[in-house]
Amino acid sequence: MSTHLLNRRRYRPGTTLKVTEGLELSLGRAHEACGPARVSFALWLAAVSPGPVLWISAAWSQEQLNPAGILEFADPSRFLFARANSRDDQLWALEEGLRAGVAPLVVADLDHPPALTPVRRLHLAAEQGGQQGMPPLAVLLTPGEGGAAGIESRWQLHPSHQGQHRIWHLQRLRARSLPPASWHLQQEAPGQPLRPCPPP
Repeated sequence: MSTHLLNRRRYRPGTTLKVTEGLELSLGRAHEACGPARVSFALWLAAVSPGPVLWISAAWSQEQLNPAGILEFADPSRFLFARANSRDDQLWALEEGLRAGVAPLVVADLDHPPALTPVRRLHLAAEQGGQQGMPPLAVLLTPGEGGAAGIESRWQLHPSHQGQHRIWHLQRLRARSLPPASWHLQQEAPGQPLRPCPPP
């Protein structure tokens, strides 16, 4: 099993993380994912991100990621898990994780969307984290329709599986410089990349 060391590699040209054809997220910014399959969205990002993934959850939450489930998307050994005792601690850990700049992807599973000031702090921390290498990407997982203020983009994911076909409906609900859009995406087999597909 491979190991992924924390380091401060030089950032290579390119300011976005490509998930699949025509679908990219800006690095060094905070994004929001909502909807019933929001965890899958974050795991997709983990699959295309290099290096370790810092995943921050609430200590009181009974939901935890299962390594067998992660394996369908990415190598579970890349994940570092932190459990915070309060919502403020979750946001603090997210901010510090971004500022450190050693994990390209930092995810926080929140019970409701944060306000504008904490999100602005996350953007600044991500920018600082990118000074020594690749700018980190922050993903806020929020329930329902989301609604975090000041985020770079908001994504909503729903499963649309058809028999053995693993299909999802992804919507970009909001982005600073792009219009709303939607995709149907298919993963042909566990561990395979996502590909656009016709609506089921």
